[in-house]
Amino acid sequence: MKIVIVGAGGRLGSALMREYRERFDVTGVNRAHLDLSNLDEMREKLRAKDFDVLINAAAFTNVDLCETQRDQAFLINAEAPRVLAEICGDKNAKLIHFSTDYVFDGEKREPYVETDSANPISVYGESKRVGEQWVLQAEARPVSRLEGSRLDQSAGSPSSFDLGCSAVAAPDAQGAAGLCRVRRNLVVRVSWVFGPNRPSFIDGVIKRAQDSEEVDAIADKFSTPTYTLDIAEMLPRFFELDVEGGILHFASAGGCSWQEYAQWALDCCQRFGVSMKAKTVSALKLKDMKNWIARRPAYSVLSSANYTRLTGASPRTWRDAVAEYIRRSYSRK
Repeated sequence: MKIVIVGAGGRLGSALMREYRERFDVTGVNRAHLDLSNLDEMREKLRAKDFDVLINAAAFTNVDLCETQRDQAFLINAEAPRVLAEICGDKNAKLIHFSTDYVFDGEKREPYVETDSANPISVYGESKRVGEQWVLQAEARPVSRLEGSRLDQSAGSPSSFDLGCSAVAAPDAQGAAGLCRVRRNLVVRVSWVFGPNRPSFIDGVIKRAQDSEEVDAIADKFSTPTYTLDIAEMLPRFFELDVEGGILHFASAGGCSWQEYAQWALDCCQRFGVSMKAKTVSALKLKDMKNWIARRPAYSVLSSANYTRLTGASPRTWRDAVAEYIRRSYSRK
């Protein structure tokens, strides 16, 4: 299988490149090779490549900067995915597009499922949601004409697609009904992504704890940290299988505040012998963040229940994922 990864130099894209290099025929393109704000360049360069699956792990993710650079945010987060979907449609290839928990407004107080209505409260979230819609509305094509299968290829909302496919192997009948062998685009929503290739929140916390005796983090904003290696491990299940509705949530099990996340990171550092000056994390409130420009959802935990139903596999807890990351990335430093 031939795979192209857009955003191969980013935190997630780098992990996908590293994990897939020995398993697939994979080509990575980063910002130096492909300018996502130049749509004509995207068409020219990607149409020249041969691939079965294109993974878009690139985005304009600076939430506050998106507020002041709205046009650029929509160009990269919405228009670029539209063009990627167009290119994949022409090639009968599958587009897997990564999105975010920030498409939700945070008013819910239980994990968000794929069928919950998106209601973004920031330019970043708005632009990502429009990108999702372009990807989902792109024409779907069958990989092959399976006996007894049919596909209603009408454009529109994800729910307008009639899958009606032959059952494939799955953990249970309900799970099998959600999967079929078609080349249909997939939006994967993830949250609080961390990994070894580019610094994230957890790395900033550890650095502050090494440099200072005082560390603080927000205690009233909740989501779920998700390890890039776990995303890379789960994704190939969906290279050739479709998800009904076109959207999949994947995050570690459980949920936490930024303060809980930071405290657990410091606890793990102590366990693995990482030298630090700070041992505890003090609490901040969202209302204290006067320098923020964009609004953030106070609660954006994603439910991975549909992923578990489809695959029979459950994501590990965020605490286990964070502990492994710190052991692998910091314990020998």
